Amino acid sequence: MRKWALSVWRTLQSTAVGWVALGAMAGAHAQASIESITSSVQGGVEVVRIDLTQPLTAVPAGFAMQSPARIALDFPDVVSGLQRNTVEINRGNLRAANVVQASDRTRVVLNLHQPTAYRAEVQGRSLLVSLDPVATAAPAAPAPAAFAESRGDNAQPLRDIDFRRGMDNTGRVVVDLASNQLGVDIRQQGQNLVVEFLKTSLPEGLRRRLDVSDFGTPVQTINTVQSGDRVRMVIELRGPWEHSAYQSDSQLVVEVRQQKINPDKPTPGTGYRGEKLSLNFQNIDVRSMLQVIADFTNFNIVISDAVQGSLTLRLKDVPWDQALDIILQAKSLGMKRVGNVLQIAPKEEMAAKERAELEAQAAIRNLEPLRTQSFQLNYTKATDIAMQLTSSGGQGGGSSGVVGESGRLLSSRGSVIAEPRTNQLFVSDIPSRLEQIQEMITKLDVPVRQVLIEARIVEASDTFGKSLGVKLGGSDLRGIRGGDAGYALGNGGPRIAFGGSYSAVAATTGEAASAGLTTATSQFLNLPALGLAGAMPASFAISLFSSAANRFLNLELSALEADGKGKIVSSPRVVTADQTKALIEQGTEFAYQQATSSGATAVAFRKAVLKLEVTPQITPEGSIILDLDVHKDSPGGVVEGAMSINTRRVKTQVLVENGGTVVIGGIFELTETEQENKVPVLGDIPAIGNLFKQRTRRAEKQEMLVFITPKMISDRGAVR
Repeated sequence: MRKWALSVWRTLQSTAVGWVALGAMAGAHAQASIESITSSVQGGVEVVRIDLTQPLTAVPAGFAMQSPARIALDFPDVVSGLQRNTVEINRGNLRAANVVQASDRTRVVLNLHQPTAYRAEVQGRSLLVSLDPVATAAPAAPAPAAFAESRGDNAQPLRDIDFRRGMDNTGRVVVDLASNQLGVDIRQQGQNLVVEFLKTSLPEGLRRRLDVSDFGTPVQTINTVQSGDRVRMVIELRGPWEHSAYQSDSQLVVEVRQQKINPDKPTPGTGYRGEKLSLNFQNIDVRSMLQVIADFTNFNIVISDAVQGSLTLRLKDVPWDQALDIILQAKSLGMKRVGNVLQIAPKEEMAAKERAELEAQAAIRNLEPLRTQSFQLNYTKATDIAMQLTSSGGQGGGSSGVVGESGRLLSSRGSVIAEPRTNQLFVSDIPSRLEQIQEMITKLDVPVRQVLIEARIVEASDTFGKSLGVKLGGSDLRGIRGGDAGYALGNGGPRIAFGGSYSAVAATTGEAASAGLTTATSQFLNLPALGLAGAMPASFAISLFSSAANRFLNLELSALEADGKGKIVSSPRVVTADQTKALIEQGTEFAYQQATSSGATAVAFRKAVLKLEVTPQITPEGSIILDLDVHKDSPGGVVEGAMSINTRRVKTQVLVENGGTVVIGGIFELTETEQENKVPVLGDIPAIGNLFKQRTRRAEKQEMLVFITPKMISDRGAVR
């Protein structure tokens, strides 16, 4: 049975290869074809050589992927002349090369061990792809693979961002770059596609969110923002999709198309990336089936003697790792991969082996000698790191005490001592745990980014007031002094006297002195204009009298119009570390007396301050989340011996981009009053009634706005 299965498999494989070869030979007469793919090391640089039958007119477009690590190159009007779709290389960073032909173009996919950047150039009938070296010394995470490298030092602005709809509902995002030397990084993040332009600035006109959902493509929105020294573009997508990207001179095109799903063809499960195969066997021995998969994948396989039985399966176009997983699940088998060797055994047997290995390792750890190592911390307190090393149930100690037998990272025999004076950690544990602690301290003992938060509190006031009033009075001295000498009746005609006030004209005409009266006794209407904003109204008085000074009629008109504007700008600012609360305040504490429980009096204080309390949090995208509490207090009136406080406060949480400004709150107050005092009946007479009225109108507007501007500090010279 096993020999029959192998024979059938090899026959199917040779038949498929023959059809591929015939198709390639038929198209080679009209188009260029790929002859071979080889790899070599030239001057310490790994170079992939792709030989063709005809020279290329230009370097083919391509893009790099980070997970899985791949480089894809598209050859237009080129067919594949290779005998196999997969070329095994296993040299340096390159594992293998896959060649896929679709209609009039061929794609070559270079499968890498680790992501890296590349450079391509045409030499005669060959295309040379140079892979950048991969750093292996540092334990830090590898840098993301970039679509293209940035060769400039200064930030260059993007010229334009456009969206177009292509054939078959394809969405095309077209970006005009400042030059063809800008670095571009393209990666998938969940259901979105993230494109980052390195060392690039974004003009104000392009900082927008494009809603392109009406075009009927997988692309829904395109959001472009500035993030530090790079521009970040997030393309929100919907449904199953696939993308490709290529750059022509200074124009980058990201093309997103809907993924076509054949309902008659099973789709690979999540996480399966193996090469696809088809299997159709009836009642085949499990050991023989595993051998077929081993021959297809070129893996070494070790099968336990306990693996027995047979199965029937029919799989078509299924990744080989998914097919292997199906077989293992059907027979309750487990797998362990070590390099290119697969160990397959029943799950109970593998679990027993792993349990025995763990028990042996635990016994070795209990017998392994302890080693003490000191760690010098630069940016973090030693006591904080000691608490984190024992955070899951360790016994809390003092600043320099021994803590934790049940620590998360420490073994059961390990201990840690924090020395605050020199800011050092002394850890005693087995060597394997010390290595883990070293890695943890390397990640935790890093400088914390700092943020400058500046607040601007603007208070504007606008006041307007208008007041009109009148004084009216008169006297007839004929009945009082008519018989006295010098006050004969009807000696002269009427005369007019002017003055600045009612009292002034009364003194000018001699009315009060002649009659022995005061000014007030000669008034029968006293409704003068009121003072506004500390200013007294202006007045004008007139008096009509006879030449013999027997009859007087006095009139005073007073009016005032006050218009005032004011602005107070307060600008507190503070620098703090990421996720650390900061507080700055300025003001006055007012003292007042209050009664105590014993009946005596004590002095207490109340604050009227300008205060900014903030806790920043820097997001991975470069924006800043702020927890804000802003106070603007001022002294009010005294109530029962205690000072009242007029307070304005805003407390909120807001997300702001680095260097951006946002209005987090505002208060607007408008007070309008109108007052009219008049003499009944006389004040209602049209026109003339204004002489018997006092009218006052006031309008007060007050507005307060709070602006917040956070900025990440890259160097010490950023704060001035």
